[in-house]
Amino acid sequence: MKNVDKYARGYFVPPVTSLKWTQKEYITEAPTWCSVDLRDGNQALVVPMNLEEKLEYFQMLVDIGFKEIEVGFPAASETEFTFLRTLIEQNLIPDDVTIQVLTQSREHIIRKTFQSLAGAKSAVVHLYNSTSLAQREQVFRKSKEEIIEIALTGAKLLKQCAEETEGNFQFEYSPESFTGTEIEFALEICNRVLDVWQPTAEKPAIINLPATVQMSMPHVYASQIEYMSENLSYRDGVILSVHPHNDRGTGVADAELGVLAGAQRVEGTLFGNGERTGNVDVVTLALNMFSHGVDPKLNFDNIPGIIAVYERLTKMKVGERQPYGGELVFTAFSGSHQDAIAKGMSYREEKSVDKWSVPYLPIDPKDIGREYEGDIIRINSQSGKGGIGYILQMKYGLDLPAKMREHFGYCVKNVSDQQQKELLPEEIYDIFKNQYVNLKTPIELVKCRFTEEEEQDFQTIVTIRTDGATKEIAGSGNGRLDAINNALQTHLGIDYSDLVYKEHALEIGSKSQAASYIGITASNGTVYWGCGIDADIMTSSVKALFSAVNQMVR
Repeated sequence: MKNVDKYARGYFVPPVTSLKWTQKEYITEAPTWCSVDLRDGNQALVVPMNLEEKLEYFQMLVDIGFKEIEVGFPAASETEFTFLRTLIEQNLIPDDVTIQVLTQSREHIIRKTFQSLAGAKSAVVHLYNSTSLAQREQVFRKSKEEIIEIALTGAKLLKQCAEETEGNFQFEYSPESFTGTEIEFALEICNRVLDVWQPTAEKPAIINLPATVQMSMPHVYASQIEYMSENLSYRDGVILSVHPHNDRGTGVADAELGVLAGAQRVEGTLFGNGERTGNVDVVTLALNMFSHGVDPKLNFDNIPGIIAVYERLTKMKVGERQPYGGELVFTAFSGSHQDAIAKGMSYREEKSVDKWSVPYLPIDPKDIGREYEGDIIRINSQSGKGGIGYILQMKYGLDLPAKMREHFGYCVKNVSDQQQKELLPEEIYDIFKNQYVNLKTPIELVKCRFTEEEEQDFQTIVTIRTDGATKEIAGSGNGRLDAINNALQTHLGIDYSDLVYKEHALEIGSKSQAASYIGITASNGTVYWGCGIDADIMTSSVKALFSAVNQMVR
């Protein structure tokens, strides 16, 4: 990084202070969304989508709720022309959806664009030409007035062709490479175009201000947008739009601050696909609003399904840590995070909380089609007892005592550490069963029977099998479990104390089972745990005791 001196800031700040947007706390209503997946997104693919894939993608965008969809540059290639004609001729565009097409300010391209739109019910014709200092000097080698003339020629021809073509057309103009354009010049060229179109509140035009290449921090872009918003002519007849790219990694911030600064419309793509580092990510923008309790007017309640279609059609991948959509964005591996989430979820159930507020989860994953089990808390060697216990409880109904949960947590972490991998819920359950549930070695419970001599005085005969031999042992106690406990200690020569006991139903109904948990403390202070599962609650308790004893004996 020795050449820093050859770089200089290439953006232009407004001539006056434009910071009213800083007084706003959050976006209060959704902007108009325009998907450019089928144009900017598609042209960025290694293998662009074919006709059938484009049609399927278009339908997905409609299902999500986009009311404006840029379908391509129909004069640029036969493929894009055919796609647009297919949409129109097969009546695939819903009445409440407006298609958008892109055109350069060149006569033959504009005329072919309008030919492609024949029969369209509603369309935005998007005119653009480059205006930045670098483009003017290096690419076009034209003066400001010559660049303005290019825009005006196109604007006039759009108006003429719209009058000659049946249909409902709206005009959009982009001073392409806006972020590298002197702000006063950007304002001048936009106002000159508006003078041609004469927009009104009833028939507005769109002025789109793209961050074609990001050149500044987001607050500078916001100030540029605010200055344009406050100084555009025909402002009541202008829909101000932003189209951020992501070269500096701040596309979402640019769009959000741009809306605070006066933008009413956002052009972007699902998951931010686009040239170079991509376009602004509409999924992130919309769900950021959702997390503030503002309806984004787009339906992302099945993000996994949308991702599946997106990845299949574009051959692109949604990153594991990409906001909201990524596979791991709601996942906690850390023990402290898992414990906080588990307790937060329990708190919601206990208190019947209305508003969402769970540690580490900005939105409820279920609202976008994600599952708590396997999506939120996943287990590896960094996990803790809270998360491991949460998995067992949520997926298998096992509510372990706190100390047993801690003991089991270490068992699971050790397995994950040794195997150097994440453990799936079913693997965790298998570890639990093998470690604690209905253990039969070295001492197997065959059967037991009880008699009650008098109140609170139970006698038991327990049949056990050990070392291949079967024998009966007797005991008494103030309850059935106490009687078996005394029989085991007396006849097997083992010593333990401080029984910890817990039980609960695993299921509700005629086929329900019970789970019992018992902890015993050996003479050296070590605690051993066992679990019994059986249709009979008493039997499950006895099996839990035998499991704990087997842990200790072996």
